[in-house]
Amino acid sequence: MKRVAIIDMGTNTFHLLIAEVRPSGFSIVHREKVPVKIGVGGINQGIILHEAIERAVKTMCSFKKTISEAGTATVLAFGTSALRNAKNGAEVIARIESETSIQTRLITGHEEAEFIYQGARAAIALGQAPSLIMDIGGGSVEFIIGNQDKILWSRSFEIGGQRLLERFQKHDPILPEEVNSLFTYVDSELSPLIEQLKKHQPKTLVGSSGTFDTLSEIYCFRNDIPVTETPETPFSIKAFDEIYEELLIKDRAARMQIPGMIEMRVDMIVVACCLIKYLLHAHKFDTIRVSSYSLKEGVLATISN
Repeated sequence: MKRVAIIDMGTNTFHLLIAEVRPSGFSIVHREKVPVKIGVGGINQGIILHEAIERAVKTMCSFKKTISEAGTATVLAFGTSALRNAKNGAEVIARIESETSIQTRLITGHEEAEFIYQGARAAIALGQAPSLIMDIGGGSVEFIIGNQDKILWSRSFEIGGQRLLERFQKHDPILPEEVNSLFTYVDSELSPLIEQLKKHQPKTLVGSSGTFDTLSEIYCFRNDIPVTETPETPFSIKAFDEIYEELLIKDRAARMQIPGMIEMRVDMIVVACCLIKYLLHAHKFDTIRVSSYSLKEGVLATISN
C-alpha cells in the first residue's frame, strides 16, 4: 500500500486528491479544490496573466504543505488546457517547480479524455451499451463515447467554460442573442462529435464532475435528497431543463441564492449549461448520470490496476 497525491491543475480549479493505493483499488483520504482561475483574462489570447500565476504558485505551495503533512511519497501533477496552450505555460511550470519541487506533467487532450473515461468507469457501472461521457473544463471539453470495457471514440475540444464565458457572455443575465451566438459557434466546432453520436447512438449522457456536480447538488436540495460524497450522484434531464431555464434569466447575485450553488461555479455555469443544452438538442438522450469522479480518480484507477 502506498500514499499518492494527484494534482489536477485545471483552467478554473486546482484539485488535490490524496489516496491510499493498493492492488485491489484505492481509498481517498483527502480532497481539496481551489478556484485558481488561471485562465481568467488570458485564455483566448494564449497567455496566463501575472495575477493568475501568483494564485497558482500560492495554491501549489499550500498543496505541497498538505502533501508533506500527510506523509505522501508520490506526487503526480497534471497540467491541462490553459497550461498546455499558453505561450508562457513552461515558465509557469518552471516557477511552480522552483518553489515547490513539484514537477508538472503537461498532458494532451487525448490523454485527458483517457483519464476522464477511467474515472467515470470507476464511479459508474457503464454496462455494454455506449454512453457519452462529457467533462466541461475551463479551457477544454472532453467527450468520450465508450462502455464498461473500452473507449469507442474520444476527443478534446478547446471550447471550455472560461473560453465561452469571455467570448460570448458580455451581459448578466446572458442575452438571448449571446446564447444563439454560442450555439452557432458550438455547432460549428462540434461537427466531429455529432457524426460519432449518429454512428454509436449513445442513449446515456454521463456528466463528469465540475458543473455536473453542482447541478446534481441543486437537484438534491430541491428534492430533499441528502447530498453525499458518492461516486455517482442523482440527476435527470427534466431537472436539467428546469435549472437551465432559471439560470438564463438570473444574474450572478440571484444565481448565488440558489441552494447548492457554489461560488467557484457561479460565473461559468451559464455557458456550461448552454453547452449541455446544445448537446441535448443535437442528440436524443434518455438519461443523464453524474460521475463525481473525473481526471484525478482516473489517474488513481490507472495506477491501482
